Amino acid sequence: MSTARSVLLFVLAAALEIGGCWLVWQSARESRPWWLAGLGVVALGLYGFTAALQPDANFGRVLAAYGGVFVAGSLLWGVLLDGFRPTRWDVAGALVCLVGVGVIMYGPRR
Repeated sequence: MSTARSVLLFVLAAALEIGGCWLVWQSARESRPWWLAGLGVVALGLYGFTAALQPDANFGRVLAAYGGVFVAGSLLWGVLLDGFRPTRWDVAGALVCLVGVGVIMYGPRR
């Protein structure tokens, strides 16, 4: 159950961080309403709290592993919301990152 909870927290953290950044981007770069940036800031704050809920107590490990989730999630976000079409190299890089997440977070410990 701990691994499932961890994975769900990573997915939620990615949605909050990537979504928050996207909302700020929309406001600052795409001339969308200013309040979208405010919502983005709130989402980014919630991301920080969500990351802190990971079962592993090691900040460095959690944030290092989350980096791989962020890479893959950002590409997926671009596909779903911005019409981005990743190359095979984008996909390969994201898969390498996700393998790294698995090794860092879920590899055997002494």
